[in-house]
Order: sequence, then C-alpha cells, then structure tokens
Amino acid sequence: MLSVCMATYNGAQTVARQLNSILPQLDAQDEVVIVDDRSTDDTVAVIKQTVAASDVHVRLSVNQVNQGPIKSFARALQQAQGDLVFLSDQDDIWFEDKVAQVVAAFQRQHADLIVHDGVVVDAKQQQIAASWNQYNHNQLPQSVTNNLLKNGYTGAMMAVSQRLLQYALPFPEQIEMHDQWLFLVAQRYHLKTVVLPQPLMNYVRHGDNVTGMQRRGLATMLRGRWRMWRAYRQLSDK
Repeated sequence: MLSVCMATYNGAQTVARQLNSILPQLDAQDEVVIVDDRSTDDTVAVIKQTVAASDVHVRLSVNQVNQGPIKSFARALQQAQGDLVFLSDQDDIWFEDKVAQVVAAFQRQHADLIVHDGVVVDAKQQQIAASWNQYNHNQLPQSVTNNLLKNGYTGAMMAVSQRLLQYALPFPEQIEMHDQWLFLVAQRYHLKTVVLPQPLMNYVRHGDNVTGMQRRGLATMLRGRWRMWRAYRQLSDK
C-alpha cells in the first residue's frame, strides 16, 4: 500500500493539475492524505471535485486555524498508513513513471528514504533548469554536517518508509524543515537513503510557493540550524 501526503494552502489554481498527475499512478488500495491549512480560496472545493470520481481513497481534513506547512505535513504523515509514503506539494506535476520508479527503488534497495531530481519550471510550465539539484547546488548524498550547513533533501521529491516515520514522528516543535528532519532521523538510526539521479517531476518555482527557496537573514539561518542540530542531538537510542 502506498500513501501520498499533501499539505495545501490557497492552491485552487494548481491542486487539480497536481492531483491529476498523481491519482492515475495509484491503485485502489492506495491512499492520498490531504491536510488543508485553512485556505481562504476554493482549494477544498477543487480537491473534492477533482477526487470525486477516483477509485483511490482520499482523506481530506482542514486545520481549524492556519498552522503552517510543517505542522500540516506532520498531521498528514501521522495519518498515513502506507508502507511507502510520498510527500507532495500542491503545485507541481509528477511524471507518469514517478511512482513506479520510486517503488522499484524502495523494493530493490530496501530504502527508507528515497529522493529524486526534478525539472525546474515557472508558473507557466516554462523550463528554468533541467535539474533542481544542479540549480539549487544540492550535492547528494550528504553527511549530517553538510546537511545542517545546507539542506539538499527536498520534501516534494521525497518518499519515506513507514519505519522511518515511526522514528521521526511527532515532529519536534523547534524544527524548521520537515524534509531535513526526515533525512536527519534516517541518518541517526542508520536507515538506508537512496538518491535517484533522474528528474521525476516538474518542480514549480514562483513567488507563491509555500515551501521551497526562502531567502533569510544570516542570524535567522544560524538560529534555525542550531535548533535542527539540537533536535538531532536529542534523538534517543530507539
């Protein structure tokens, strides 16, 4: 069984397109878990209309108050029941073979965390770069130290095992990136991480992205890295 976890917020213009790229790749026993972060547009209505005719089980819940992407993803991941769990943003487009390629790596390599590359596009689907990892200078795989200096693991291109989620959840309050946390937990407990070099989706970059590239001041970045390091160091010997 596979799970796809998506956090949405004011994504009425793009979420149907993304769901229509995901749902045909899933079987009836799979699930999509969506947590909407109290959207003020028609996101929830668009989701309901898009999934109405699908055989895939879709669970949609709405936060009572806006909580941000980390807590919304945490809520979705806590509901996921699949052996392999994909993370999804609301505005990208998965390639037709993404699920098959990731599942093959999961099964062949007994991976607990799988990350792949993506084609960078703008809001009009015009290509910006052929590789997100090259565009963002992600050197994968990473050590813990290198990751804490600059996280190269992108949640929208990530799938994790249920075993990894048992270690990673609930998310500590102080973490600032859920995808980085999943990588750090995998490293802490010596769970296998696999990097697939091929692009398996169009990764949309525009000013309205909830997650992704955010320019922050040096002091803010240092505080965030210190919080992530402390959270990593506080992981128990499970």
